[in-house]
Amino acid sequence: MGLLEGKVGLVVGVANDRSYAWHIANALHEHGATVAYSHLPGEKNARRTGKAVEKITANPWLHPCDAGNDESLDELFNAYAKDHDRLDFLVHSIAFADREWLQPGMFSKTPRKAYLDAIDISAYSLSAMSGRAQDLMAKNGGGSIMAMSYYGSEKVVPGYNIMGVAKACLESTSRYLAFELGEHNIRVNTISGGFLRTLASSAVGGTDQMDSAAKEKAPLRRGVEGADVGKTAVYLASDLSSGVTGENIYVDCGINTLGA
Repeated sequence: MGLLEGKVGLVVGVANDRSYAWHIANALHEHGATVAYSHLPGEKNARRTGKAVEKITANPWLHPCDAGNDESLDELFNAYAKDHDRLDFLVHSIAFADREWLQPGMFSKTPRKAYLDAIDISAYSLSAMSGRAQDLMAKNGGGSIMAMSYYGSEKVVPGYNIMGVAKACLESTSRYLAFELGEHNIRVNTISGGFLRTLASSAVGGTDQMDSAAKEKAPLRRGVEGADVGKTAVYLASDLSSGVTGENIYVDCGINTLGA
């Protein structure tokens, strides 16, 4: 029997089979969980996400969601509740920033709207989704919410810019949610994954050398793999992490421990 046998939840953010969200969903499924998915609106996005998650399971539950639109969020969670009798875990693996401003030397030039849009989609959406997940989780005794962060939230990564600020906001948001939702036995944590070549990371300027640098400098002498983060997500979704909340867990082969 898998660690997550009988557990059911929602993964938000699968773009393709290289994304962290895909690796998380795959690991959750391998350990016995039933996984539902959201995708960005539009037929093209539905096909892309569907094609990716069909590598995990046949006939996956899919629903469109625009994380920047409250009505769309309501529709997602209402549809999920209609088709599922429980919500044991929620995986928030989405972020957004206009790539024009994700270049070295462009942070101070970031316009107000681009700055606020990044915070909205990358961080506020965690609070918005958690609020909608609360009752669904609480009625079955609690659950686990997790979101994807990155070390650029606390140290400068040239070119990461407003995404670093947004991730810092995400981590702080998760701690406040952990406190507020804890009375319902809902745990909220973030996973700080190391650099992985994905659609999201490709938008950040100056990352060409990050992969090779990580392999050379990391204590484990390798770069992080999607499966590493997937295994950590299984731990957070399972009862093994029953006393863990409000934490940011690094899964980066140790890069965050280095001084230079």
